[in-house]
Amino acid sequence: MGQDDRVTDPDLDPAAMRRQYRATGLAEDELAATPVEQFARWFRQTATEAGLFEPNAMVVSTADAAGRPSSRTVLLKHFDEDGFVFYTNYGSRKARDLAENPYVSLLFPWHPMARQVIVTGTARRTGRDETAAYFRTRPHGSQLGAWASAQSTPVDGRAALDTAYAELNARYPEGEQVPVPPHWGGFRVTPLTVEFWQGRENRLHDRLRYEAAPAGTWTIRRLAP
Repeated sequence: MGQDDRVTDPDLDPAAMRRQYRATGLAEDELAATPVEQFARWFRQTATEAGLFEPNAMVVSTADAAGRPSSRTVLLKHFDEDGFVFYTNYGSRKARDLAENPYVSLLFPWHPMARQVIVTGTARRTGRDETAAYFRTRPHGSQLGAWASAQSTPVDGRAALDTAYAELNARYPEGEQVPVPPHWGGFRVTPLTVEFWQGRENRLHDRLRYEAAPAGTWTIRRLAP
C-alpha cells in the first residue's frame, strides 16, 4: 500500500483505535494453585457471568518443520489437569504441523472482559476410544461433515462439498450411526506455560504466567506488560 492508499477515515484508522481498560487487576495472591484451576475460574466467569459468545473459541498456532507458522480459530472441547483438547481432521494443516513439530500455542481472546489466556505446550493425539466417545456427541450434520471435507486440501467449488455431504446424508440418514472417520480425532495440549492477561489502565496490564516445574508443580512469574 502506497502513501496515497492510506486510510484517511479516522473511524477506520487502526492506529487511532484505542480503548482505556478500567478492569479490576489480577494479583498473585488471587491465583489458584494450578493454571487449570485458574483457567476454570475465568472460563466460568466468561461463559456464565459475562455470557460471551463461544468462550471456548481459541486461536491455535502451529509451525511446520521449517518453522513456518500458521494460525486458525478452533473450539476447545475439554480441559482438565492433563491438558486442553480439541478435534480436527488429521490431514489438516494444523495436524500435519503437529506431526512435524509438537509445540503449539493456544490463545483465548476474551476481549469484552479485557482478558486473554495464552497456553504454550506440546500436543499429542488422543486415544481412539476418547475420540469415538466425543464423536458420538456431535450433531449428525457435524459427523457427516467430518467425512465430507478433506480439510485444508483444494476443492473444486462449493458444489463439490455440498454433493459429498448429500451423498453421505443419503447413506447415513438422521438416526443412523455414522462411523468415526479414521482420519479425524483429537489433540491434547499439555501446558508448559499458561499466561493470564488482564487489561489495565495506561497499558500497564497484569500478566501472570504459570511455568511448569519439576514434580508437577508450578512457579508463577509476573511479566512486564
